[in-house]
Order: sequence, then structure tokens, then C-alpha cells
Amino acid sequence: MQNAFLVGTKIYLRPLVEADAPACWAWVNDPDVRRTLALREGPNTEELTRSWIRGLDFRRNMEFAIVTRDADRHVGNCGLNAVSPVDRHATLGIVIGRKDWGRGLGTEAVSLLCRYAFGQLNLHKVCLSCYAINERGLRLYTRVGFKVEGHRREQAFIEGRWTDEVVLGLLENELIA
Repeated sequence: MQNAFLVGTKIYLRPLVEADAPACWAWVNDPDVRRTLALREGPNTEELTRSWIRGLDFRRNMEFAIVTRDADRHVGNCGLNAVSPVDRHATLGIVIGRKDWGRGLGTEAVSLLCRYAFGQLNLHKVCLSCYAINERGLRLYTRVGFKVEGHRREQAFIEGRWTDEVVLGLLENELIA
């Protein structure tokens, strides 16, 4: 477990490094993964991904690699973005490569990240948004304790049709998993 920052049962989270760019780039360019991400406007490049990782400021955007404990394999990324120590909230984001879907890795990563947000960063709330077509994501967030706070109707045009953006929030006393 190299550079483990948060450790769970199946996974650990460590800071992203530039060497993670090839895996990140592949996930973002997978159409099945990209369709659920806010970053959908076009193909990404490995160099753009490297540049993004180099530019991360951990004080405001805490981005982590999700790594399996059994094989020490980088399977996704997650992070707390726009961290506000004054208002005590942050926005959560996660991506996992398609071949590792359905293994509970996302649930564990989100749970670890939220426990860190509330326990170590003293945040009061973690927020996120998810497209309504992302049923897997919505089930994951509900399992962890997130509540739907609203919908931004027909916010995104995905695969030839409009879809809502679902806004969710988790208060520090609502964390389940």
C-alpha cells in the first residue's frame, strides 16, 4: 500500500500522481464512463490529464487514486473539491473504470472520503450532483446516506436526449456506510 492515505477493507486512497495519467485518461475516454461525467464534451488526452494532475491544489481539491488492496491496482479516482473551511462543505466526485464496476469499490471509496471529510476536515456537509441516467451512481450515494435535495431539469444532453441533474447532499450525522 504505497502512500496510503485512507485505508478501507477492499481499497485504499492515496494522492494522485502524474504517473496515474494513463489510467485516468483511459477511463475518461471510455464512452460508458464518460456519459455519466460532467467532463463529456470531447476526447481527452494523456497530456491534458497529466497537466490537470500537476495543477491540483490539495488545499481546495483533494483528489485521490482508488487502489485495490489485494492487487495494488489503480481502479478509479475520487475527491473532495471546492473545500470550504468557512462554510464547512465540499463537493464530492468519483470515477471508476468500467471493468471494476459492481464490486462495491465505489461505495467504500465514497464512505472513506465522507468519514474523512466529517472526522478530519470538520466539514458539516458533502454535496454532489449526478445525472438521472446514472442509476448505479444514484444507488451508491443512497447506500452511503446522501439525500436528494433537488433536480435541475433537462440539464444535460446525453445520447440524443435531455436528462436531469440530481443534486444530493450528506450531512455529517447522515453517513450510513
